[in-house]
Amino acid sequence: MTRIVTLTLNPAIDETVLLERLRPGHVHRASGVAFHPGGKGVNVASCLADWGLPVTATGILGHGNAGTFEALFTAKHITDAFIRVPGETRTNIKLSHDGETTDINLPGLTISPADATRIFEQTVALADSGTLAVLGGSLPEGMPENFYAGLTLALQECGARVLLDTSGTPLTRALRAAQLPYCIKPNRTELEFYAGTTLNSDAALIEVARELIARGVTLVVISLGGEGALFVTAQTVLRASLPALRVTSTVGAGDAMVAGIIAAFSENAGLEATARLATAFATAKLQQAGPNLPARQIVETLCAHVQIS
Repeated sequence: MTRIVTLTLNPAIDETVLLERLRPGHVHRASGVAFHPGGKGVNVASCLADWGLPVTATGILGHGNAGTFEALFTAKHITDAFIRVPGETRTNIKLSHDGETTDINLPGLTISPADATRIFEQTVALADSGTLAVLGGSLPEGMPENFYAGLTLALQECGARVLLDTSGTPLTRALRAAQLPYCIKPNRTELEFYAGTTLNSDAALIEVARELIARGVTLVVISLGGEGALFVTAQTVLRASLPALRVTSTVGAGDAMVAGIIAAFSENAGLEATARLATAFATAKLQQAGPNLPARQIVETLCAHVQIS
């Protein structure tokens, strides 16, 4: 079975506050609050575990509140390969209102050079030929901005396939390196930051994606929110979409899409099947609080109804 490893360098405990609507400057009464361990790689691992795939999650946790993450890993049988450092993992506040989510992301841990080296070496040690490695999320203070670029090279030299889902300068540095990831999943804003220009049409998005493919990326998935997503390879471009039936929380929907891509890769699925499964994962996640998928049958039903063009 394909080994799956996810890396989360800047995890967070998501405190989701449920509001009927948000009015800045006013007092609000919340209808509920929930705490979920999160971070891109953690969310991806959680969804993959719900799908029934074995997954190893690694990254950096603060000793002070690691128990929240450990409970998730135990409940979902996720292999815990996180290193622990002094301090507490950050808490991010998510205000869920009007069918949308307003994020307030707090500062994370500051990582020492020694711990940066330790997690780099550990991640590479977890990989072998055929491993699917997800590198996701922002970099904490202390991590060099070319960290993902260097780790992508080391992992792919081991024979792993790397899916990179980050943004800003870390993404730009990784996409300007000599060795590019196997797959990336930017949204429009993230791809615009890399390109340094506005990409306000499908043609413009596809042009940038094809430039990256010419340099070594195999699959570029551009998530477009309610407009679905573009799946771009050297030969084909697909648009996949599926209207959300009910939105409980948008937190982690993009991470669920990454999980769907990885699940499809693990099955050696073709491009259309990958687009269907990734879109179904993302849509199914919208109906769940926290990094969770509903029952497999619900996801499979959604998968069959994904619109492909």
